[in-house]
Amino acid sequence: MPKADTARFLADLHELRQIGAFKTGVHRPTYSPQDMESRRWLMRKMEEVGLDASIDGIGNVFGRHKGEGPHLLAGSHIESQNEAGWLDGALGVVGALAMARAGLPVDVCAFADEEGHFEGGFLGSRSIIGDLTEEDIDRSRNRTDGTPLRAALEAAGLAGLPRLQLDPGRYRGFFEMHIEQGTQLERAGLRLGIVSGIVAIWQWRLLVEGQQDHAGGTTMAERRDAGLTAVRLLAAIDAEFPRFCGERSTWTTGRITLDPGAPSIIPGRADVLFQFRDVSVAKLEEMEAGLRRLVQESNRRERCVTTLVSVSKATPALCDPGLMRALSAAAEALAPGAWQVMPSGAGHDAQYIARLMPAAMLFVPSIGGISHHWAEDTKEEDLALGVETLVEAGARFLAGSN
Repeated sequence: MPKADTARFLADLHELRQIGAFKTGVHRPTYSPQDMESRRWLMRKMEEVGLDASIDGIGNVFGRHKGEGPHLLAGSHIESQNEAGWLDGALGVVGALAMARAGLPVDVCAFADEEGHFEGGFLGSRSIIGDLTEEDIDRSRNRTDGTPLRAALEAAGLAGLPRLQLDPGRYRGFFEMHIEQGTQLERAGLRLGIVSGIVAIWQWRLLVEGQQDHAGGTTMAERRDAGLTAVRLLAAIDAEFPRFCGERSTWTTGRITLDPGAPSIIPGRADVLFQFRDVSVAKLEEMEAGLRRLVQESNRRERCVTTLVSVSKATPALCDPGLMRALSAAAEALAPGAWQVMPSGAGHDAQYIARLMPAAMLFVPSIGGISHHWAEDTKEEDLALGVETLVEAGARFLAGSN
């Protein structure tokens, strides 16, 4: 049975951590100089473990196994959120390198912009499965500064390179290792999570129309305050959603923008970004129906009118039972009783790769559940156990599928 070289794995993780280092985390936004340096670093590592390394026109770094199949695909992403953690994404890429170093017939990929710095998000995994059009690239802008994606690709030296497309016939399946980004494993005293499915995110805008007016001259009885209407509606959503949501459903108000946003002017308009997540389509539809009812009730009671606009509706991705069995068997062999099956509350590249081939994910605990912050961390013994489990699962799956 192939074995993971945990010392080399941890050394690679810490070496990558130095690129774009920020406090105890990293700052490697997509296509930034730090991000591109990390991609060049990864290509060198791929060559060291015997893979043919390349980078494509959207920034995907790909290491192709030179030998005979059947093949696995493994990886994640290496760009980060701003001033964020050192393991989110990087763990899965370095874990995939460890699979190759252990002698498994695996292609390794670091997908571009899983973190969604550019409009559309998941640019790399969407591109590699043929789901990102040239028109999508033309339309996309950086969410922070508005830089066109085309300009960012040009500045990064990627313009004109072909975009890689996966051949699903080459692969038996895809593995992605990741930190949990939550507290379920830590609270349960467990060391590994076998992911059962990846949530879908349904995004919405709540547009509230009121009347802009003077904060001192307009009486409270006369006001049509879009800001207060938005706040009351969000409070009602938070109070009512627990009545029909699932056990692991979540909902988040990501942004509230008031227009004109001045201290002495009653807001005439509010623009709210809102999302909810679940692994069950039926539950997502129930939450949508509840949201629509609450908007309707708000419009009956309030002086301001709220319009509900659907932004995007993803599809949940269920993990492959065969890959899950291999991960479960490896987890039980290496950490008896110290693992559980659990859903992923976050989106991952695996949900897009799952459209082309069987896919599964392995979680290791996050200390305090912290992620998307520079304090993100995981115990080294849990990182080592994770890569040992990943390598053994890959070997078990290939042995069982021959």
